[in-house]
Amino acid sequence: MGQALLAYMGILSIVLLILMGMDKSRAKKHEWRIAERTLFTLAIVGGAVGGVLGMYLFRHKTRHNSFAFGFPLLAAIQLFIVVQLWV
Repeated sequence: MGQALLAYMGILSIVLLILMGMDKSRAKKHEWRIAERTLFTLAIVGGAVGGVLGMYLFRHKTRHNSFAFGFPLLAAIQLFIVVQLWV
C-alpha cells in the first residue's frame, strides 16, 4: 500500500512541478495561465511535494500566502501519511 501511494504521489508531484514551470513561463510571456484552482487541486490530491519544489525552483507563486503556506502544509501532511502507512 505504501509503495503504491508513494508512486501515485510521485507521479502527481512531477505533473504539478511541470505545470508550475509552464505557468511561470506563460506568466512571463503574458499568455493564458493555468488556473490556481487546478494547481491547488493537484496539490490536494497528492502532488503537494512537487508544488513546493516548483514554487521554489521556478520562483513562482511564492508571494501568494495561500501557496506559500498551503503547499508546504499539504506536503507535510501527505509525507506524514506516507510515513505512517510505510511503517
